[in-house]
Amino acid sequence: MGSRSLRPLLLACTALMASSAILPAYAQDATTATTGDETQLQTIVVKGKRVPAGSVVDTPLATETTAEEIRQKEITDPRQLSNEDPSVDYVRTRPGASGGLYIRGLTGARISTLIDGVPIPYIENTARSGTQSPTTTTGDSSDSYDFSSLSSIDIVKGADSSRLGGGSLAGGVILRTLEPEDLIGESKDWGVVSKTNYDSADSSFGSSVAAAKKVENTSVLFQAGYKKGHELQGQGDVGGTGVMRTEVNPADYTQYNMLLKLRQDLEGGHRIGLTAERFHRDTDTTLNTIQGTGSASTGVYQRDYVGFDTTARDRVSVDYTYEAIAADSLIDSASLVAYWQRLEKVAGSSGTRLRTTTNVSYLYERENSLSENDYGLTGQVNASVEAGGLAHEITVGGDVALFGAESFLSAVPTTTVSQSDIPDVDGVRFGAYLQDKITFNGGPFSLTPGFRFDLYNYNTEPSDGYSNNTGSGYFGLPDDANGSAFSPKLLASYDLTPNLQLFAQWSMAYRAPTVNELYLNFTNASSGYATVGNADLEAETGQGFEIGANFEDGANAARVVGFYNKYRNFIEQYETTTDAFSNPFTGGDGTLYTYRNLDRVRIAGVEASASKRFDSGFLVHASLAYTYGEDESTGEYLRSVAPFKSVIGVGYETATWGADFSGVFSAGMRDDGTQYTSTATAYETFDAPGYGVFNLSGWWAPEQFQGLRIQAGVYNIFDKTYWNAVATRDVQTTGTSYQPADYYSEPGRTFKISLTQKF
Repeated sequence: MGSRSLRPLLLACTALMASSAILPAYAQDATTATTGDETQLQTIVVKGKRVPAGSVVDTPLATETTAEEIRQKEITDPRQLSNEDPSVDYVRTRPGASGGLYIRGLTGARISTLIDGVPIPYIENTARSGTQSPTTTTGDSSDSYDFSSLSSIDIVKGADSSRLGGGSLAGGVILRTLEPEDLIGESKDWGVVSKTNYDSADSSFGSSVAAAKKVENTSVLFQAGYKKGHELQGQGDVGGTGVMRTEVNPADYTQYNMLLKLRQDLEGGHRIGLTAERFHRDTDTTLNTIQGTGSASTGVYQRDYVGFDTTARDRVSVDYTYEAIAADSLIDSASLVAYWQRLEKVAGSSGTRLRTTTNVSYLYERENSLSENDYGLTGQVNASVEAGGLAHEITVGGDVALFGAESFLSAVPTTTVSQSDIPDVDGVRFGAYLQDKITFNGGPFSLTPGFRFDLYNYNTEPSDGYSNNTGSGYFGLPDDANGSAFSPKLLASYDLTPNLQLFAQWSMAYRAPTVNELYLNFTNASSGYATVGNADLEAETGQGFEIGANFEDGANAARVVGFYNKYRNFIEQYETTTDAFSNPFTGGDGTLYTYRNLDRVRIAGVEASASKRFDSGFLVHASLAYTYGEDESTGEYLRSVAPFKSVIGVGYETATWGADFSGVFSAGMRDDGTQYTSTATAYETFDAPGYGVFNLSGWWAPEQFQGLRIQAGVYNIFDKTYWNAVATRDVQTTGTSYQPADYYSEPGRTFKISLTQKF
């Protein structure tokens, strides 16, 4: 493992989290547990204020969309979240380019993702990016779970690592999978929910079923989902092959997931459980955009050239929870999770290339695999103490993970060396936090100080695959990397009325460099270029300031927040030169794509939302987000930050049916002017224009068929051609490195329909 010096710290961390399983046993009187069953079936909630005290989402900085709104709008993948929250964006992965979820202009490793309290790692390999490259780029951890297995999804925004942990420069996505009590209704000991849906945007058909059974104090749940579809359509209408094609490349994908949970309730508010989860998705793409390209000497890609992508995640976890029964218990609640998790991504391409100079064809294949195995513990303890007129809600916890990361690129023909672009890496991630919500004399004002300590230690290990990497001869085995940081915060809130809360927060955030940013090494000296990581990168840090207000009285809701975040050591990839090898075409230094820390970056903005429900059944809602990002050292605008966006709608609902009509409006991307490569070659980037699209959705729950719900929706009703500004920010409009703009357009008019049956 190469981290023996950290063993005392790891043992201390283990003892800290294990105490969450021991303390409650001594902190309450032995009492027979009582349970209340509630029916909450397959609802997706983007935060809610009504969460347990001490929860990671127990903060006014989290936004809320009701479960009913989410169901009615058929949010079934991350891409559709942006129709609900203008500050959230999603860029879909394309051949040769990674995508992912964006929060306030940041993505990837700058967003923490937790599922049942277990961090989902962010892994990537960007060695061969670009739309004319084979599909060997891997990235994005926001696509390794199935929405049909979730009972809630919380989105917490802001530069705050004090609770979410390292990586939370933009915020976090907190996922909770189904529990047996989500299906088992009152006065029942079993429950089943089945759902079938179709989406014309990618001609996908999906089906899922979840069943739960309770026998005395033992509960079990099994859930499975399956989905099969094709490429996500755009508005391009030029077919054929090569760089002038605007139709999306044909694709086929299959996706399945399985979830098994076993829960045992014990006396005194204790519960133990076992969870097993599997997610798998395969995508095969006919690479028409690449077919016909290439060179006479290396070969032209032929009609059989295809790409493939696989994402697989497996998890097994054992968990313990405690909820105090006695009102005078020292410990209010506690939790502990021990887990194993493996995330693997495979991307590649295969087909025939033809050397036109000799009229000789040969098989050409690349398969790039990247995986991470984690063994970890995470836990916390919540306690309430009153002293001197002050009420304290104290939360203490921590997490530790031992991980191993591996990569390998297999290649055909055999004369091409198969290799690892990244050396094997073993390491440890550790974090511990303390938070105290202080209420003064039972009044409306509370102050919540908190801090977190994070530490990482990465050790590179030589492997046969990395020894075969020609780049290791030029740049060698990179050094180990380590670092640590404290992330404090201070949150103040004031309940002006029972329904209106004012809040302000200062916090700090922290992100360690990824394995890809530190250790990537893809060197093509014969062509004069290399993509190499930087083992000397500093960790990113940030300071966040938020001020706002939340209002909710049942029929009406409103929220406004302003934020200002400053980041140091912001990591970016850039183009420079290296004297490690020469450029055979110019005779000068070779081209090097590597990473560096930017001195200062700032992102600021405002978000607002409001809704009103009338007694007549009508509902109006509106939300907006404006964010601005800038590299302060150059004054350049950050194009990963989406332009102004708003969602406005009106709806109507009764006890048995409802409908919603909404418009999504976005300003255009700011012009970044003429850009230049390291060789002073000028190029222009695509600036997506503004747009407005309209969606209509509805649902019906017929009284004569208890538990049946039918939903349908038409999206982009007027078949508008538009683009995601963030997804197309790097598309070049000059040269042949990218397809024409229409290739990157969003889907035209589409429809969705689903049937859900609850028993």
